Parts: sequence; C-alpha cells; structure tokens
Amino acid sequence: MEVQDIAKLAIEALEDVKGKDIIELDTSKLTSLFQCMIVATGDSNRQVKALANSVHVKLKEAGVDIVGSEGHESGEWVLVDAGDVVVHVMLPAVRDYYDIEALWGGQKPSFLPAGGRPWSAT
Repeated sequence: MEVQDIAKLAIEALEDVKGKDIIELDTSKLTSLFQCMIVATGDSNRQVKALANSVHVKLKEAGVDIVGSEGHESGEWVLVDAGDVVVHVMLPAVRDYYDIEALWGGQKPSFLPAGGRPWSAT
C-alpha cells in the first residue's frame, strides 16, 4: 500500500472520531525514518485515546503493519507508528507546548480553549 493511501486512511479514521486541526506533513525530504507525519487534536484524554485507536484499527483492517503505539496510559499524547506514516494525537495544551509541526516544517495551529482565554506555552 502506498504512503498516500495509508495517510488517507489514517486521516479518515481521525475524521470519523471528530479529530480536530488535522495536519499532514511530508517528511520524506527531512528524514529517512518515515515519509509522512499526521498530527491531530482531541478534546479530552478519552477522545485522544479513541482517535488513536480508530487509526490503529482502520490501518490494521487495511493490512497495514503497525510498528508500535505509545501514550495510551495518559491519553495526553498518543503516537501510532505505521512505518512510513506516523500519527500523533494530542490534547490542545500538549500540542501547543511541544509544537512538533514547527519542528517538521509545518505551521502551528492556534488553539482557543472552551473557556475563551487563549493558552500558550512560556
């Protein structure tokens, strides 16, 4: 299965569980470890876990080998490694703090929590 097909399936799985701020980054020119990174946000620990599980199940059903998965215990940041496609699902504050999109050449999304006050890492 092609990298684009795996990424498309992962994004569909994230959308099925109402993942937010889904970003797909082409990392093929930046590293040989993986070709594509997908980052998404979940509103709660439970949703973050459900989003990652949705990706895991959908890719597995399509015959994609899952290399590993981490972070299910806390549900703040869960990673699903499908070889050439790596999926990160995070809570908004965690995603804002680590800003991995900027590390890999993407644009940082802006988050406005439900309370209305902007949050940013210092």
